[in-house]
Order: sequence, then C-alpha cells, then structure tokens
Amino acid sequence: MFKDLDPILHSQLRLAVMSLLISVKKAEFTFLKEKTNSTAGNLSVQLQKLKEAGYIEVNKEFKDNYPNTTCKITTKGIKAFDEYVKTLQQYLQLKK
Repeated sequence: MFKDLDPILHSQLRLAVMSLLISVKKAEFTFLKEKTNSTAGNLSVQLQKLKEAGYIEVNKEFKDNYPNTTCKITTKGIKAFDEYVKTLQQYLQLKK
C-alpha cells in the first residue's frame, strides 16, 4: 500500500538542495550553503551523494582565481524528485 520513499532524497539537506535546484538552471555552492544553512563540509558530503546517484552534476572551476563550484539537476534528478513528491502526496491522501 505504501510505496517506499527514495532514501537518497529522504534526507533533509539533500531534499532541500534538490528543491532549490529544481527551480533554477544552476546554483553555486555558496548559494546552496546559505539557503540551506548548512556547513560547507556537510553540504559537500550531501552533494557528493546526489552526484553519485546521478541526480545532479557538479562543475568545479575557477572564477577570478577562486574555486567556484556549481550544481545543476539532471534529468534523472528531476524524475526522482517528481516521483518523491508524488509518493508523498499518496501518503497524504491515504491519511484522509
């Protein structure tokens, strides 16, 4: 009756990152860190997990001689996020 929730997205920080990335073309690491109110270390670990799952692309380059990391949601990530939201909606409908 209850469909399993995606364990990759069922983490508060990873879900927050995906929620931000679903609405923008790409986002810088500093933007994600500020919006999620997370530490750089924790955010890095969670971004790596999303990247390994194929849900985001991470691009590291230099901008004015400073490292600049940007993240972008993938097609697989969009599908996973949509499925996660649909599953949550099913949970809520069963509650009524």
